[in-house]
Amino acid sequence: MKIIKKLAALIVLGTIGASIVGCSSSKETAKTDNKEGNKNILVGVCPGPYGDMVKEALASALKPKGYTVTTKEFSDYIQPDKALDNKEIDANLFQHTEYLKKFSADNNLKISPVIVVPTLGMGVFSNTLTSLDQLKDGAKIAIPNDASNLARALRLLKANGVIKLKDNIDETKATEKDVAENPKNIKFTPIEGAQLARSIESVDAAVVPGNFAFASKLDYSKALTVEKLAENYKNVIAVRTEDLDKDLGKDLKEAVESKEFKDAIENGKFKDFSKPDWWK
Repeated sequence: MKIIKKLAALIVLGTIGASIVGCSSSKETAKTDNKEGNKNILVGVCPGPYGDMVKEALASALKPKGYTVTTKEFSDYIQPDKALDNKEIDANLFQHTEYLKKFSADNNLKISPVIVVPTLGMGVFSNTLTSLDQLKDGAKIAIPNDASNLARALRLLKANGVIKLKDNIDETKATEKDVAENPKNIKFTPIEGAQLARSIESVDAAVVPGNFAFASKLDYSKALTVEKLAENYKNVIAVRTEDLDKDLGKDLKEAVESKEFKDAIENGKFKDFSKPDWWK
């Protein structure tokens, strides 16, 4: 009887041990391994047009090089870069250069831009106004709550005469504290990017980044104003810095510069996006 009990205990321990090893292996395989020659890549995106750009333009341009491309969608601007640094994905496409620089520096991430892609600018949208001139005293405007896009929103409002910013500041880092003149006493409501389109119902206007505006099917022909994008605010494909000069980084750059990628952009839903300087 004692022998039978000992055997049963050993069987149970062996089963538990195998389960632990199995879980560990599963967790390890969740990490991407960018060895030279790896042709199956996972690209992180956020809601909006850039997931479609990866699937409809980038994947096709990479196919002749032997790549199979899949996407993973994230609901915020925080996780895609952390997932890239942690090797959970191989590349991402959702952010502009300024955001990448600041976020990677603030979080000690070793990721780098590969190449700029066509990008949809921010728009100011409203359900009640047809012009920014109609803003009343004390009106509420929703703006992005992440630092780089918040600064963009303030600059867009400045360019349209809604506010004035302080002199001698770095406007790429502007915050609400840098507003020098606010003649209509606008009340700013910082909101996470993915929620801005929904906020239009509860505010007088909202400044919505292009990817979230596109995902929410906001009509740019009815936008109160649309951002004219500087090059450093156009979106980039990013990889881990260690992969920038390896096959992955080089192949991604060549794919975006290819005629196949350009044709997919010019002849599809992305034709009105702001083109990068190199495009010309």
